[in-house]
Amino acid sequence: MAHLKQTFSSLFNCFREKPSFFWGMVRWDSCLETDEENVNFARRDELNRAHIEEREESDGPLNFELDVCHQDPGYESPTPLSHAQVRQITSWEAGWNVTNAIQGIFVLGLPYAILHSGYSGLFLIVLAAALCCYTGKILITCLYEENEDGQLIRVRDTYEDIANACCRKLSPNLGGIVVNVTQVMELIMTCILYLVVSGNLLSHSFPYVPMTEKTWSVIAFMTLLPCVFIKTLKIVSRLSQLCSLVHFIIIFVVMTYCLTQIHQWSWAKFKLSIEFEDFLVSIGVIIFSYTSQIFLPTLEGNMKKPGEFRCMLNWTHFFACVLKTTFALTAFLTWGEETKEVITDNLPSFLQTLVNLCLLTKALLSYPLPFFAATEIVYACISRGNYSNYSSPLFALGLRGSFLLLTLLMSMFIPHFALLMGLTGSITGAAMTFLLPSLFHLKLKWKKLSFFEKCADISVFILGFLCSLAGIVCSIRGLLKVFGEG
Repeated sequence: MAHLKQTFSSLFNCFREKPSFFWGMVRWDSCLETDEENVNFARRDELNRAHIEEREESDGPLNFELDVCHQDPGYESPTPLSHAQVRQITSWEAGWNVTNAIQGIFVLGLPYAILHSGYSGLFLIVLAAALCCYTGKILITCLYEENEDGQLIRVRDTYEDIANACCRKLSPNLGGIVVNVTQVMELIMTCILYLVVSGNLLSHSFPYVPMTEKTWSVIAFMTLLPCVFIKTLKIVSRLSQLCSLVHFIIIFVVMTYCLTQIHQWSWAKFKLSIEFEDFLVSIGVIIFSYTSQIFLPTLEGNMKKPGEFRCMLNWTHFFACVLKTTFALTAFLTWGEETKEVITDNLPSFLQTLVNLCLLTKALLSYPLPFFAATEIVYACISRGNYSNYSSPLFALGLRGSFLLLTLLMSMFIPHFALLMGLTGSITGAAMTFLLPSLFHLKLKWKKLSFFEKCADISVFILGFLCSLAGIVCSIRGLLKVFGEG
């Protein structure tokens, strides 16, 4: 486990928490792709009034749970529907995707974070859940506007649409370009990490097989080839469900062993004094274990009942908070000062092999979520002009295959990948989780926000900026140290 441990350690020191995070499904299979350059707010109000009258005649008053596909039947989107078929998902399926994002592999590093943060670490786990749940909600709020009758209408489909709306006066497409580039970078880095971890786990699960870690990564890559045929979010949701179940098995195994050692538990193991730099590492690990914001607009847009989104987000973050707190607490009470960066290293050897294989399964099942998101973003951008050459199924298949191969090549040939991922993650992760949701919410809803809501958004923005800055500093220091030693 030495190499895996080194990978985890570098990421911890760079403020990087896995994504299961993964982090942006923009323009997937939205029912319609809305371009605010061609459809201004005046036109939207007119369409909304017509839509309301139609709904009132047949269904009665319109409520929040409206169909995001309803637009003017005569309006043709400038962007064609994605090659992925539109299939709505249930609240449970959306919840599994969110759970996959916020219950990542690096949850196994939370006990180590508690070692360096003490009681404050437990508080941070709860606070991070509340903050990330809050920024997820305000991000979805930015997709909606009120019409003249005070009813909520979904006028934007994606994170990109929100960014374009905020930057419209500066440049119609600038915000969307920045958001898309940030998301794709984040998602590709996440996919590469899964391949690196998979190769490492395979090499340590079968140490007697004379194969290098890179060769094992190629074998893991072969098992991921079917990802090029994934066309719907519903399939991704099924894989996320399996991934979450494997995660629960891992947690169950570790916690069961910890409970057998309950006679060794002692609250005296908790620190009252902490070192500032170690505390920063703990903050990074804990906060970024909850990131899922860049998936949320598409998940909410594909839900059969969008009105259940807030409830789904509350419950997923609540259970994640309870599970993470319980897991981190029991593991730390079991091993105390001997807690290692990857908690599975503390397990007996016969359990390590079992958990490693489960971690391998989880890593491979986690890969499709960020991979599918990244390819859909790029496909939507390329095919936006309705060019027939770029909207064929063959082109979509080639695009997904190219992305899959790109992640393999980068995982094999990028030096010091963990540190580089920590640097980019400190920028993109904090931006997509804290900075942009709070900034966009303030920009689009300023006149309607209360004083308390404005203060909350500003506080979240400042917190996100500080976390990002601290992560950048730690990452650069790590890179300078490595290259200096080389």
